[in-house]
Amino acid sequence: MTAQAERALHATGILADFNEAGVLTLADVHVARRVALLGGEPDETVQLAIALTVRALRLGSVCVELRSARHTTTAEEDVDLSTLPWPDAEAWPAACARSPVVAAAGETGRPLRLVRGLLYLDRYWREEELVRRQLRNRAAGPPPAVDLEQLRTDLGRLFEAGGEKQRLAAAVAALRRVSVLAGGPGTGKTTTIARLLAVLCAQPGGPPRIALAAPTGKAAARLEEAVRQSGVPLPDLRASTLHRLLGRRPGSRTRFKHHRAHRLPFDVVVVDETSMVSLTLMARLIEAVRPDARLVLVGDPDQLASVEAGAVLGDIVAAGGSLSPPLQAALSAVGETTPVVNGVVTLDRVWRFGGDIARLATAVRAGDDDAVVALLRSGGRELEFVETGSFAGLRREVAATMGRVTEAAARGDAAEALRALEAHRLLCAHRRGPHGVTRWTAEVESWLPTDRPTDLAPGRPLLITANDYDAGLHNGDSGVVIQTADGLRAAFARGGDTVLIPPSRLSEAQPLYAMTVHRSQGSQFDRVSLVLPPATSPLLTRELFYTAVTRAKEGLRILGTEEAVRAAVTRPIARASGLRDTLGTP
Repeated sequence: MTAQAERALHATGILADFNEAGVLTLADVHVARRVALLGGEPDETVQLAIALTVRALRLGSVCVELRSARHTTTAEEDVDLSTLPWPDAEAWPAACARSPVVAAAGETGRPLRLVRGLLYLDRYWREEELVRRQLRNRAAGPPPAVDLEQLRTDLGRLFEAGGEKQRLAAAVAALRRVSVLAGGPGTGKTTTIARLLAVLCAQPGGPPRIALAAPTGKAAARLEEAVRQSGVPLPDLRASTLHRLLGRRPGSRTRFKHHRAHRLPFDVVVVDETSMVSLTLMARLIEAVRPDARLVLVGDPDQLASVEAGAVLGDIVAAGGSLSPPLQAALSAVGETTPVVNGVVTLDRVWRFGGDIARLATAVRAGDDDAVVALLRSGGRELEFVETGSFAGLRREVAATMGRVTEAAARGDAAEALRALEAHRLLCAHRRGPHGVTRWTAEVESWLPTDRPTDLAPGRPLLITANDYDAGLHNGDSGVVIQTADGLRAAFARGGDTVLIPPSRLSEAQPLYAMTVHRSQGSQFDRVSLVLPPATSPLLTRELFYTAVTRAKEGLRILGTEEAVRAAVTRPIARASGLRDTLGTP
């Protein structure tokens, strides 16, 4: 049964039953009742469909597939959903199709839309349709002008033996308006980006105007630094968040300075960590990119998707489609014969790390819980599985890491303090509760020396929790308080540089002793400790576990039960959308 605060007191019939079972929240029920009232819809099965659509958006899906809803819907509580009064699977879509609040093909002005058995809020259907049509139109349009002989020469010059997939990705990006570079950590995505850009810069004509972007400030800083350190001669490129690239408008999260009537001025737009980009933000981006520009989407489709609705990168990578004869002919002309569908190239060779962490990531991605448990219990140097509730090893590592951070900060060595902070990171699935960031932040603080004069003493790690454009800080940025000749300063990495900001200018910052797995996306650490919640936690999914595992470069510690590990590995996130099934259709 739902908590009293979540009960919809005025709900009746089916809505009340689903609310009591913990499937629908108060907000879900309220929106459904309000839409039905304003639209004159008395059918409670349609009201249930509306409520489930609102709920789906809250959980990351774009729509609800009505015919399979009873089998794919989950509740946060231990409730047998089969006992609920589900509408008839065949009659339900028909009832929605007749509803005055649901639009069919060619209709407008209604709050919901039913397409191929999928029920959407109309806004999200329009955004999905925009992305689909933009991708199709750019693929069907005239290809970029390319000197094939020059391209062949540069591919051979910039890519070494063993990098066949990387070379193919660069060729596709040169020959196609929209390309996708997919792959897990350590597969060379950033190196490929740098060499891909060098290939484009070497083409005849003036140098292309290039934009580098990522969903978060932390991911943008890592992209900029990695491109700079690639060793590939390139113009001085700066990366920004997608919101800053598009031109934020105060008071709006979905409308920007750049749009279809005022396009971005770039010839090439590269977006890293695209798995974190929501459907809404992707729609705003793709309509702002000039039709004759190149858009390169980079990311790992197996990671956690955006906290908002949509999983666009995963949909594009998984979408069906047919080969493009013109693209395949152009690829053959530069020595590439591998078939490419939808411009997607997936890197599958791990260069940066291997061993048990790589094997564990592979087993998690495959959903093989037996292999995952066996690896965790193998006693290898890279993996540690703590099932007993003992935190002694974690405490020693945290104390040693923070000791190095504090020593460097006290002597004013900002670069070393920031490097030391990245040596180990404690990750949690939850923000609150006994397994969450709040509890573990307090726990870690209790382990550290108590002789600090203030909370902002040298060595204090900081996490920015909201964008601060005046200070040049972004949600997710991490820093350290250091001692300088001018007093205390908060140090943050900016590409290959370090910026120092007076602590008084930090409007939204919290101590960084632990962070959620979601916030860790776009970052990597030498060692990672992951606190798993109980197996019943709805946040415990394969994507979350895989994301946490792949944040570690050298060592990984898992604190939790075997039951929790198996639950995570065997519970993939199911985000409903129509994009992957329609991308290859007119």
